[in-house]
Amino acid sequence: MDKDKVIEVAKDAKNKSNKDLTEARDLLLLEFENTKKLIIDLTHHMDAVEEYYTFINKELGNRVK
Repeated sequence: MDKDKVIEVAKDAKNKSNKDLTEARDLLLLEFENTKKLIIDLTHHMDAVEEYYTFINKELGNRVK
C-alpha cells in the first residue's frame, strides 16, 4: 500500500474494507516506529556532537586566555 492509498483509507475509513484498514494501520505503525527510532538515533548523535563541541570550545577558551 502506498502513501496515497493510506490517505484515501484514512479519509474514508467508514467505507473501507477491514483488509484496507488493517493494511493502512500496519503501514502507519511501521512508519511510526521507524520515525521514532530515527529521532532517537538523531538525538543521541546531536548529544554527542554537542558534547564534543563543548569540550573543544572549552579547550580553545583555555588556550586563548
